[in-house]
Amino acid sequence: MYLKKLLKLHTTLAFRLTFWYTAIFVISFSLAFFGIYFLTVSTIHERVDQELLSDKTEFASLLVYGSDTVKDEIEIETESEGANKIFFRILTLTGEELAVSNLTSWGNVEIDKTALTRLKSGTNYVFRTIEIPKHHQHKARILYSIIGPDKILQVGRSLKDDEYLLESFRKLFGTTMIILSVFSALTGWFMARRALKGIGRITSTAIEISDGALEKRVPVNLRGDEIDRLAVTFNSMLDRINILISEMKEMTDNIAHDLKSPLTRIRGLAEIVLTTGKSMDEFKEMAASTIEECDYLMEMINTLLMISEIDAKLNNFNMVDIDMVDLIQNACEIFQPISNIKGITIATEMPDICLVRGDLQKLQRMMANLLDNAIKYTRTGGSITISLKKDHDKVMISVKDTGIGILKDDLPHIFKRFYRCDQSRTKEGIGLGLSLASSICKAHNGNLTATSSPGKGSAFVVTLPG
Repeated sequence: MYLKKLLKLHTTLAFRLTFWYTAIFVISFSLAFFGIYFLTVSTIHERVDQELLSDKTEFASLLVYGSDTVKDEIEIETESEGANKIFFRILTLTGEELAVSNLTSWGNVEIDKTALTRLKSGTNYVFRTIEIPKHHQHKARILYSIIGPDKILQVGRSLKDDEYLLESFRKLFGTTMIILSVFSALTGWFMARRALKGIGRITSTAIEISDGALEKRVPVNLRGDEIDRLAVTFNSMLDRINILISEMKEMTDNIAHDLKSPLTRIRGLAEIVLTTGKSMDEFKEMAASTIEECDYLMEMINTLLMISEIDAKLNNFNMVDIDMVDLIQNACEIFQPISNIKGITIATEMPDICLVRGDLQKLQRMMANLLDNAIKYTRTGGSITISLKKDHDKVMISVKDTGIGILKDDLPHIFKRFYRCDQSRTKEGIGLGLSLASSICKAHNGNLTATSSPGKGSAFVVTLPG
């Protein structure tokens, strides 16, 4: 088991983050080292060149006192710095030796004819870097320079000490790099595991939820970092999913209940007629009742489909400019006969014209549902008042009745599908009218709200963009 986890380690996000942490650190440190290293090398070479040029200036100034003075200075300088670290030669332009220091430690240091040629052509000085076999392949820096008439100074300085310094520097870097690479890998692993710990909690919770523990939630550390925000969002999503599951279960129960009743009536009526019916009139009455119940079922199914399509934005709206005054007046004329039968007065308070952008059929259905709902729950002799007004960029439509009202506990749920208040269950209906009206309103970027006083009436307010 442990070996299996170890083999899969390279596929984990923590491993990849650690690898990139370490790689970036090593690359950055290497670049910094090479920058410092080359700067150090450049500084050393510049220092050596300056020392050689200083020797050249010194011997050029001594040459005016004669060749013996120059030879004495060569011996002094060689003895002072060490014959294995510096050597001097005084040459003619043709390469003939006039004076030379102790070359025992240097072996056969040849005279560069190319450098002499360049000096003859007018170059002030020429630098060369050569390897000295007797110095265990260490290098030396050589200067060729004219210091007087037909006099050339060849001076060389060993770079052995400088190369030892650079080699120590490289070894130190190598050792330090190994230590820091291991340290950065461990630190990166620790940081990656710490950063991904929250994701691990979310994954564990998701696994438990997939196994059926829908009540599980991701612990939040309240640090306010990205992982905490992800955990909070994940928990909110789970809460929303639970609400949707509960609503779907409730809706399924309601659908089953509302489908069962008409189907039971159809079957019961058919059974009675088939077992006891003797005349054609009884069979015709059964067929008529069956058609009526089927119409009820078709209305419920079609309304459900329309709500689902609108909520899922699958229903294409034919958006045109609509005069809401004409739309409301036409709705009132359609429902006037029903309101007259119940003795309900319908009054309107509207301007001459009020345009909105929307789908005519959908807005007609919305107003029809609101008016039908108001008439259904208003007592005989009551009244319904429809007011329309425009406030800046909003159009507000109010449908106020003097009906039975809605209890406070029921008010937040009246726009849910199939929800019916206790006092409304004796009324005909499928419990989808207000839900459809709300969906149509939201599809037009509007809002439908309700206020009510039990026993005194209700008011539904539609707000649409103007």
